[in-house]
Amino acid sequence: MPHHAQDNLTAMQAKELAQYLAFAPIAFQAARSLLRLGILEALDAAGKQGCDVAALAQQTGVDEYGVQVLLDMGMSSRLVIFDGSLYRLAKTGYFLLHDDMTRVNMAFTDDVCYRAMEHLDDAIRDGRPAGLSELGDWPTIYPALAALPEPARTSWFEFDHFYSDRAFPELLKQIFGDNAPQHIVDVGANTGRWASQCLKHDASVQMTLVDLPQQLQLAGASMVQQGFAQRVSLHPANMLEPDVRLPRSGDLWWMSQFLDCFSPEQVLHILRAAHAAMPDDARLYILELFWDRQQHAAASYSLNATSLYFTCLANGNSRFYRSDELLRLVHEAGFVLLSEEDDVGLGHTLFRLAKAPATVA
Repeated sequence: MPHHAQDNLTAMQAKELAQYLAFAPIAFQAARSLLRLGILEALDAAGKQGCDVAALAQQTGVDEYGVQVLLDMGMSSRLVIFDGSLYRLAKTGYFLLHDDMTRVNMAFTDDVCYRAMEHLDDAIRDGRPAGLSELGDWPTIYPALAALPEPARTSWFEFDHFYSDRAFPELLKQIFGDNAPQHIVDVGANTGRWASQCLKHDASVQMTLVDLPQQLQLAGASMVQQGFAQRVSLHPANMLEPDVRLPRSGDLWWMSQFLDCFSPEQVLHILRAAHAAMPDDARLYILELFWDRQQHAAASYSLNATSLYFTCLANGNSRFYRSDELLRLVHEAGFVLLSEEDDVGLGHTLFRLAKAPATVA
């Protein structure tokens, strides 16, 4: 039975977990302070020998009171261990320091989401990204990405790129195999990161990048800087416009971590628009993260938490979908599923689709 279909905690375990949730914001900020103030780093350097409060205060420049209260909360959060006189770094504390995924996730939560989540009730009630006001005055986050204040801008892009980048090497091998595409239409191209990988991998492939004008300015500048301008076309488009105009070319259409940015009704509109524009023999590849396709409970937890970022900050009506929800929309838009592959990169799923029924016997 999958982890999300079980409730196998004892009453005492459930009550204990409830207390961890009740104080979770405090524990999170204590962990961030332990990192930012260099306390965990000092414990890491001390190794198995450990360190007392006085030595840590001297090394970090934090007074003993501050070191003590943070370490005690860190002990309760299992970041450090304490033997009665000395503190040592625990395994969880080690991963806070050294694991890139944890670092990126924590920075995204703190710099982008933390204060915005105070507005979650309003976002849920009103169907709008009420928490975005903590970062600026925009209707949604997408046209604002290039203008987000620091450190939110850096943390947003590092979070986004961390997960997509891990899938790129495997995807490039699959896509540029025996039937390598000649022309890729990248819908939701963002800053052109995937496009640049394709252009580097195959010296003959042509790319058309489709996105909002603000995003394509960044992508276009990147393509010029990398020397790819001759093989790239920019196609500004708001995919939510009723009569959105899309390219009528391309043998492979690509949507990566894109459809999760829209409501089900909007996803269906986007897929129908792509279906109408694509050549009959073209293929559509969709790369997404689905909480129900994850091997580990922590991965599903992370995706469902990130869905609330979409609710509160991004646009108020999108999320990481359950895979059968998206497949229903895919079929309703007129596509058929040719193949699917889970566990691409860090938990992505790749759907390969064709237009129905023209390319299906």
